[in-house]
Amino acid sequence: MAQITSSTAPTLPELIKQYQALITGVINFELYNQMVHTHHSTAIEGSTLTLLETQTLLEKGLTAGGKPLEHHLMVVDHQTAQQLVLDWATQHEPLNRDRLQAIAAAVMRQTGGPTNTLLGTFDSSRGQFRTVSAMAGSRMFMDAKKVPAAVDTLLKEMNTLLPAAKTVRQVYDLSFQVHFQLVSIHPFGDGNGRTSRLLMNYVQQYHGLPLSLVYAQDRTAYIAALEESRRQEVTKPMSDFMYGQLTHFLTQEIARLTKPQVPKKGDVLKNKGGLTLLF
Repeated sequence: MAQITSSTAPTLPELIKQYQALITGVINFELYNQMVHTHHSTAIEGSTLTLLETQTLLEKGLTAGGKPLEHHLMVVDHQTAQQLVLDWATQHEPLNRDRLQAIAAAVMRQTGGPTNTLLGTFDSSRGQFRTVSAMAGSRMFMDAKKVPAAVDTLLKEMNTLLPAAKTVRQVYDLSFQVHFQLVSIHPFGDGNGRTSRLLMNYVQQYHGLPLSLVYAQDRTAYIAALEESRRQEVTKPMSDFMYGQLTHFLTQEIARLTKPQVPKKGDVLKNKGGLTLLF
């Protein structure tokens, strides 16, 4: 009779502890991590740049041949907006309407612009709220007139709950909640998804926890989770999806960071002094 063995999957705090121990002291890891998040967040919104092309663009300023200029600009703008968000979170600077609009403006700085309607003009590159109705598929979002008050209420509640969040689950629950609420308010003419995911990261960075992302390849499941939460009027479907993404990210990164680094052909060089250098 075969022996049955069982193993208990590590808890989220255990994964985080292992992940944070592995990245401590790794040169340029924070920048690499930001580029990973920028790649996936922009790819969800249509960028065709690969992760390697994203890294090359952000590190060396080199564009990818055959890829639209707009996709490169999306990546550059997201990286700028992300750094703004992380700086504010690290310094425990509270977010208000003006700062949220500054984030949205940074996201759309080079790819947004004015939209002229019968109800007025709004400019996504300046982070201005929409003045018209917005739809995604068959979903009609909040009336534009209600947007400013809804955003103010969301940020006020977030700023109140943020310092009070003590456990890992409390922090991530809050981050997923503000992500869901902002993207459901849909306050901007464009850039709502990217801005909402950055607001989520603000909450996580505020407490020094790993940033979560949505994998570009899981875009369809992500949209379905958002819609299911709206249908049920609870955040659980979306939060469950996001916890799955976070666990996958941590597990994947831990495996990558613990994998033995075997030098490939051409990786070993000798300098003039005879010292072996590995790149």
